[in-house]
Amino acid sequence: MAASLRAFWNSPVGPKTTHFWGPIANWGFVAAGLVDTQKPPEQISGNMTTAMCVYSALFMRFAWMVQPRNYLLLTCHVANESVQLYQLSRFLGAETSSKDKIGAT
Repeated sequence: MAASLRAFWNSPVGPKTTHFWGPIANWGFVAAGLVDTQKPPEQISGNMTTAMCVYSALFMRFAWMVQPRNYLLLTCHVANESVQLYQLSRFLGAETSSKDKIGAT
């Protein structure tokens, strides 16, 4: 156990590097997105949600291409991409619904 903990501590993606702390900080985006799923879709910013989708897609590729591969960062951005795409679908659903109501009157 001590040897594996020491190996992790000293690894190129361990807690002594930005390869570790960057992804840990990025989990805040995922947490915020999950909290926002409880808000009404009318409060979702379509522009910001789209920007977050693009951001996570770009950093998923970065996490895969950087050496050593940063699986923690990749996992974080896969989770964020999922949350943001869900939020974007809620936003688009609300936009479509409001346009249908306007067109029906």
